[in-house]
Amino acid sequence: MGSPIAENLARVLDRIRAAELEAGLPQGSVALVGVTKNRTVAEVEEAVRAGLTDIGENRLQEAAEKLPRLTTPATRHFIGHLQRNKAARVLGLFEMIQSLDSERLARALDRHAGDAGVRVKTLVQVNTSGESTKFGVEPDACDSLLEVVSGLEHLDVLGLMTIGPLTGDQAGIIKSFKLLRGLFERYAAGPPGNCRMEVLSMGMSADFETAIAEGSNMVRVGTAIFGSCGF
Repeated sequence: MGSPIAENLARVLDRIRAAELEAGLPQGSVALVGVTKNRTVAEVEEAVRAGLTDIGENRLQEAAEKLPRLTTPATRHFIGHLQRNKAARVLGLFEMIQSLDSERLARALDRHAGDAGVRVKTLVQVNTSGESTKFGVEPDACDSLLEVVSGLEHLDVLGLMTIGPLTGDQAGIIKSFKLLRGLFERYAAGPPGNCRMEVLSMGMSADFETAIAEGSNMVRVGTAIFGSCGF
């Protein structure tokens, strides 16, 4: 028998492929980021060996302790809230930052990236649920944030990210995802400056199939792969 993590990962990938088929999408068009918060190095490496290519971390301190110990290569995404005074620390650990949500954070990342001589791939996080407990730029302020970011020399905005309502309200979840897709499609038709709309990151363990039906091409799944301690 395979390991539980490998078996869970295979089931999640099967569900993603089925959701792609249902949505009329080409097979393999939706990327999977395995959320590895609270997971050991051994668990992460087990998932990567089983075929997981991208991993996501929510907490910078945990990631700084764990990621340098990984011996199996994977693309690393930062998906948690990022304080601008920690912007320099995140650059050497992650290939993509999915939680850019303010002008001040954007300028801090750009400054530190310039100092390090690197470019930073980012997604703009949008609060589409209206919940005060959620981070992300408000939808009405997304235009102005993208205008600012598009003028920064060391940032590459590649798309948008959101977290749907965690209440189990299906209508609210769909509304949240439709809102982000609408923004994504509008920006894709005429992106501000050098911003590109390639990645629409929405959907987690409880709602990733709904997200795919609403246009997501990147889902962030922890619990369904690793068990109940995940994100």
